[in-house]
Amino acid sequence: MPRTILTDIRWELLLQIMKSTGRIYNKSEHRMTFEGILFRMRTGIPWRDLPPGFGEWSSVYRRFNLWSKKGILNHLFSQLAKMADFEWVFLDGSIIRAHQHSTGAATNFSEQIGKSRGGNTTKIHLAVDSGGLPICFDLSEGQRNDIVLAESLVEQLGEIDTIVCDKGYDSESFRVFVQRKGGKTVIARRNYGQDIGKDTMDWCLYRYRHLVENAFARIKHYRAISSRYDKLERNYASMVSLAFMLMWLPMYC
Repeated sequence: MPRTILTDIRWELLLQIMKSTGRIYNKSEHRMTFEGILFRMRTGIPWRDLPPGFGEWSSVYRRFNLWSKKGILNHLFSQLAKMADFEWVFLDGSIIRAHQHSTGAATNFSEQIGKSRGGNTTKIHLAVDSGGLPICFDLSEGQRNDIVLAESLVEQLGEIDTIVCDKGYDSESFRVFVQRKGGKTVIARRNYGQDIGKDTMDWCLYRYRHLVENAFARIKHYRAISSRYDKLERNYASMVSLAFMLMWLPMYC
């Protein structure tokens, strides 16, 4: 029997959320299918190499692809993240190396795989709450600057109080955008020979920005996250959602 992740209590919680979408039936084989998806996320192996204890590999992959297409796996993460504490929100991005097998999707889109000095890469743009737990994320090509999707992340927040970012988000237009939403910003300024705002910035709060870095470190324990193997953007986003979902489960049970 291959090693699994979920306890009975945690599986029941996830099953209830999945059933609430009205898009799946309560089938007994769903649990091992779900465990097979998590096993692949944890190990990064090709789908064909899944241990037979999870069922036929093609059945597990088809179910994952179907759930991804329906948005069920993203829904799991978004439902669990409703407990987020929005007092402080930390933003950052992290570049993920895209494996050569993840390129060449038969679509007319980039699938958020870009060319940079490091080769084929994807970037995860993430917002975490005051406790360092993920709230929402976006994907982009690896060469995109963090500020490109900053407003998109803020738009997804349930509440806006204080946004904390590094120098990559140093933009007056972004600061104004957050202020218009009723929030305030703690963003380090690039060193252009000017000390504007450096004395009034909350450096104590800024030091807690390591919380978002810790979140990236947590999900990069999973090999299918730290290296991208999925050709389609939605499938990789579903894998990332599962990794963030596992961070939230201990808060519930």
